[in-house]
Amino acid sequence: MTPSRPPTRYAYVDDGAAIYRDSFATIRAEARLDHLPADAEKVAVRMVHGTGQPDLTSDLVIHPLLVSAARSALEAGAPILTDAHMVASGVTRTRLPKENDVVCLLRDERVVALARAFGTTRSAAAVSLWEDRLDGAVVAIGNAPTALFHLLEMLLDGAPRPAAIIGVPVGFIGAAESKDALARLAIEHGIDVPFLTVRGRRGGSAMAASALNALAQEIE
Repeated sequence: MTPSRPPTRYAYVDDGAAIYRDSFATIRAEARLDHLPADAEKVAVRMVHGTGQPDLTSDLVIHPLLVSAARSALEAGAPILTDAHMVASGVTRTRLPKENDVVCLLRDERVVALARAFGTTRSAAAVSLWEDRLDGAVVAIGNAPTALFHLLEMLLDGAPRPAAIIGVPVGFIGAAESKDALARLAIEHGIDVPFLTVRGRRGGSAMAASALNALAQEIE
C-alpha cells in the first residue's frame, strides 16, 4: 500500500532545505560567536544546531588550533576514537574526507576484565585500548567523564598524543571537573593538544557528534 499524506492541520515549515537554512540563520542571530576562533564559528553553530541551546557558545572553550589540527588529521586519514556508540552513530560518514575509521571499543571483549583490574568504568578501560591508534587521531568523548580523565592520565604517563580532543562528557559527577582538567592540560602540565570543551555539566553524544561533523567538512 502506498501511504498518503494526511490533511495538513498545523502551520509549520516542511521544506527540508528551508528548515536547514533558517535554523542556521536563527542560531547566528541568537548565539554569541565573537569570542571564538574565527575558523571555529561553523563548529559552534553546528553544536548549537544539534542541541537547541544558543547559550551553549558562552561555555565553549576552543583551542585556537583545534579546527586546523582536527581537519588536517582527518584529511590525512586519521581515525576518530570515541567513548560511546551514540557518538559514533552520530557521525555523518559522507562528510568524512577519507572514509576515516570511527572507532568505539566499549564492546571489545577485553573491556570488562580491564575495568575490573583497573577498578574503573568500562568507558575508561576501553580508552586504554586506543593506545596503538592514538597518535595523530581525533578523539571525541561525549559521554563518560571517567573516559576523559583516563585519557588525560594516559597522556601524562607518556601515551602518544592525538591530533585533537573533543571533550564534552555530560553529567553531574566528574563532568565539569574532567573538562576543566582538559582545558588546563597545557597550562598545568605542558601538554598542548588542541581541544574543544564545554564548561559545566552539559555535554553529550549529540554535542560531540555535531562537533565532529563540522570538523570533518567545512561546508555547512
